[in-house]
Amino acid sequence: MARSMTAFARKEQTNDWGTLTLELRSVNHRYLDVSLRMPEDFRNLESKIREKITASLGRGKVDVGLRFTRSESAAGEIILDKDLIQQLSNASREIDHILYNADAVSSLDILRWPGVIKTPELNTEVLTVALFELLETTLNELVEGREREGDKLAALIQQRCQSISDVIVAVKKRLPEIMQTWREKLVSRMQDASVEVDENRIEQELVVLAQKTDVDEELDRLTTHVAEVERVLKGKKPIGRRLDFLMQELNREANTLSSKSADAQTTKISVELKVLIEQMREQVQNIE
Repeated sequence: MARSMTAFARKEQTNDWGTLTLELRSVNHRYLDVSLRMPEDFRNLESKIREKITASLGRGKVDVGLRFTRSESAAGEIILDKDLIQQLSNASREIDHILYNADAVSSLDILRWPGVIKTPELNTEVLTVALFELLETTLNELVEGREREGDKLAALIQQRCQSISDVIVAVKKRLPEIMQTWREKLVSRMQDASVEVDENRIEQELVVLAQKTDVDEELDRLTTHVAEVERVLKGKKPIGRRLDFLMQELNREANTLSSKSADAQTTKISVELKVLIEQMREQVQNIE
């Protein structure tokens, strides 16, 4: 099964403790590259999150964005750091003795100081379970999106494979016509030069031309590569690298076919063949 490397998934889970929001974005990349953005409270889970993503995805650049918003009920009662408040109060009185006509410091000013209001500790065990449940469902949605897009890419590639097969059939049909056309040209040139038509000489020239323009092997290899592309598309493992290699092989045979072309029509067909291969290669770049 072909999977695209481009997809997006977003899931949210809300409970008494607050709301967890997870976003996964993936684009094509040579390898699997996972980038995480998350609150510091969850940093200790980073390696396990990476392991989970690695187990589900083979390739692609994946951006992971996690947000956590505490609920008002989870905040509970206000807990003050009394030691810090005392230190701030003492510092304020010392400053008052130094400054001339210093402004009074209110209790609200003290409350705004970082760390004065303590944040109640969260139940990390419950949050961890919730996070990995959310990661599981979000990953499933991402994989499903990649598979849907992959099915579309596979269909496009299969269409190009059929077109290439049609081109191969067309080239094979033209081979006898090419030889006959060259025979007629040789006879015409001899007659124009008022030279007696020598059938043996014509046959020798045609043999040499046939050897130079023999493309049977190239056509056979093209057919084999196309069949392999269609087989690989049905595989379950990541297939992008294998398909990329096959695109290189197809292009090599197309170039050889073009270099051996013996007439303008075959050259035109060869160009069409290379266009089809390039179109496939562009699609393959986004397959996992």
